[in-house]
Amino acid sequence: MNKAVLVLLIAGLSACSAPEKKEPIVVIDGGPENITVNISAIPDAVPRYEPWSPSVNPESYIVLGETYHVQPSNKGYRKQGIASWYGTKFHQKNTATGEVYDMWAMTAAHKTLPIPSYVRVTNLDNQRSVIVRVNDRGPFHAHRIIDLSFAAAAKLGLAKAGTGFVDVIALQPGDNEMGDDVAQTHKIYYQVGAFSTRENALLLQQKMSAVELSESRIVTDESAGSKFFKVQLGPISSVTEADHISAKLKQLGIEQGHYISE
Repeated sequence: MNKAVLVLLIAGLSACSAPEKKEPIVVIDGGPENITVNISAIPDAVPRYEPWSPSVNPESYIVLGETYHVQPSNKGYRKQGIASWYGTKFHQKNTATGEVYDMWAMTAAHKTLPIPSYVRVTNLDNQRSVIVRVNDRGPFHAHRIIDLSFAAAAKLGLAKAGTGFVDVIALQPGDNEMGDDVAQTHKIYYQVGAFSTRENALLLQQKMSAVELSESRIVTDESAGSKFFKVQLGPISSVTEADHISAKLKQLGIEQGHYISE
């Protein structure tokens, strides 16, 4: 037999006998295809005393190379920022507490609050509020502050958009749960830094303008006998714009900041 033909025959047999490579199955998160539950009728979580287990609340933990420090208490916690939600991909899987995640329950995930904790979450766009029980860790995204269950997101009007600006306040048993201090706002700003001199604040403004972040302001804050010049970007109209700002700031090596509203 011709050597060339023999080589081709062997190659052909090898190709036939080689195991077929299977593409990995990628599970995409999302909401349920058919909603048969009356989401508006799902009751909010009710704050009650629950001990904080050290095994669930270590001083710190690492995810994706990032170290997170668990807060020793949730008292006085209030923060504004971007919320996301998680659904079918994690439904019926264990949470950080060992409980099973139920996308129809009023729960949430937080990176640093002790768990379990109870928080009131308000959608800053429409002022809808819910109370959820934090029983999981996440979201592990640099610019998201809370990951809501699908039901909680739907009640807030965030399920379709996927993300939105929210106000998060920790609640204690016996607190006035829906309170009168819900943020009534539509203006969101991202505070990049606070300086003791206006010159340094102006310098930061110039650096941000160089990467096309020109919509900024300097707010003078005088409190407790000190004077600070706060550099804030905004008002921010959408989460897409917020993510664009974060990417631009990263070019300047700036990854720490926080959202505020007025």
